[in-house]
Amino acid sequence: MVDRRSFIRSAFVGAGVMAFSGTALEVAMAAPAQPGTSPYGSLLAADANGVQLPSGFTSRIVARSGQTVPGTSYVWHSAPDGGACYANGTGWMYVSNSEVGGGSGGASVLRFNSSGTVTSAQRILAGTSSNCAGGATPWGSWLSCEETSTGRVWETYPATGASAVARPAMGRFAHEAAACDPVRQVIYLTEDDSSGCFYRFRPTTWGNLASGTLEVLCAAASATSGTATWQTVPDPDGSPTVTRNQVSAAKHFNGGEGVHYANNTVWWTTKGDNRVWKLNCVTNAFELTYDDSLVSGTAPLTGVDNITGSSYGDLYVAEDGGNLEICIITPTEVVAPILRLSGHGSSEITGPAFSPSGNRLYFSSQRGTTGSSSGGITFEVTGPFRT
Repeated sequence: MVDRRSFIRSAFVGAGVMAFSGTALEVAMAAPAQPGTSPYGSLLAADANGVQLPSGFTSRIVARSGQTVPGTSYVWHSAPDGGACYANGTGWMYVSNSEVGGGSGGASVLRFNSSGTVTSAQRILAGTSSNCAGGATPWGSWLSCEETSTGRVWETYPATGASAVARPAMGRFAHEAAACDPVRQVIYLTEDDSSGCFYRFRPTTWGNLASGTLEVLCAAASATSGTATWQTVPDPDGSPTVTRNQVSAAKHFNGGEGVHYANNTVWWTTKGDNRVWKLNCVTNAFELTYDDSLVSGTAPLTGVDNITGSSYGDLYVAEDGGNLEICIITPTEVVAPILRLSGHGSSEITGPAFSPSGNRLYFSSQRGTTGSSSGGITFEVTGPFRT
């Protein structure tokens, strides 16, 4: 009997042989990221915060759900999820969503001075639902995405705390994450649904998200590589026909999660099949960066979820499940864990984001050690990250 891993591996190679020739064939047949040695070395025993880290790295807890953030009067939100960092004068900020339903979600911000001390914390979005991930914009706002069937993207303002604004032109669907591409002046969007799509939004004016065109990626249904095209979604409101079913040529993805853009490339994750996808934004060529079914031996990364990247070119992928790790995928396609949480078996890792200097990584355990959304913990890890 052929197991699923062997079947998918052979099917992947076979599809490459049929679709490509010459050097393109060699690229298509190159296996996605494989297990290897982390550039930071092996993980040590868990520290006092329950974080296993490589030598030279340290952790601290900067906020806990339901508790006052030290140094402020602000009570940190429940179920911390997607996040991002921003420069803020001589310091920086970390934004975090709250994935709570029933109109009790939203987003908050932690503000740090140049020495890394929290100086203030504030709610920047309230009254929304299931704010899962989102994305930072080049103009300093945070796009907080609602993961509901008619979810919206909310533009928030971490530096000032100004009133958030809904951006319905970006579509009404189960939004997960967003990533800005300043070269093509578009924003890529993932959809957390088992038959979700991958979208891009073209603002009428770059920097103003009040109007624009929503497009969906189109390609062969089963393709794991090829060249994509984009078609306009006729009705971004998704009523009465949901956006993912409006364009017949649209390619569907099994549970879109995080998305990250850098250097003319966008990566996004799909949790239903534990994959990391890559799109060349210049040529629209797409392929797999990682697939646990194509790994030789035991897959180090499962439950793929939020994703971010460093200035060095490394990807960092958080797990929802698995061993509760953040794994690195290097530019040479080596995948390995760089941290692991101990005692958080009923949680998930969310919101990885680097400080502007690149030496501090922020993330949350959404349900902490309690397994409850009220038990979320937000961490900072400091160390010699590659920059």
